[in-house]
Amino acid sequence: MAMSGDGPERETESAVRVLGEEAHDSVAEGPKFAAQFTASPRGARFARRLAVRRLAEWGYPPASDVSCTVALLVAELAANAVRHGRVRGRDFHLRLTFEASARLIRIEVADASPDQPPTGPSAPSPDDELGRGLLLVDVLAARWGATPRVPIGKTVWAEVAVGLPLGASADRWPGRSAE
Repeated sequence: MAMSGDGPERETESAVRVLGEEAHDSVAEGPKFAAQFTASPRGARFARRLAVRRLAEWGYPPASDVSCTVALLVAELAANAVRHGRVRGRDFHLRLTFEASARLIRIEVADASPDQPPTGPSAPSPDDELGRGLLLVDVLAARWGATPRVPIGKTVWAEVAVGLPLGASADRWPGRSAE
């Protein structure tokens, strides 16, 4: 059922395709989320909204520092995938992983363009209207980078150091029930 509008519950189904149910790879690693989005401003906006929703399910409320930081990073990486990595007819992919043992959330945005981003943020002049995105990523992320994607494209990733959410312990991380 497709609906128009700007609210997260009103995005079209064609804007996103969830690539799998919540997954847990091992005891040392927490939950994951992956989805595919149209390479458009609407797809980038929806990626950010779904990331915030998923973090809330993992125990990080939308107004928390962790959620706000991840939302900004997803917004920037998704916007870059749409603006600089767009290949006609190809979508971009978002993957979020909560790595409990490392106490971090990893954000990965993959697009079909083989062009790698700059290795570091640029220093825009005060009059420049663009060019500050990777500067934000560099400041907000514990670390970030890009890797080639097989068979085509690249994945730009960023990691955010986090504490466990309230109510969680090392043996019971977000999105996982007690055994």
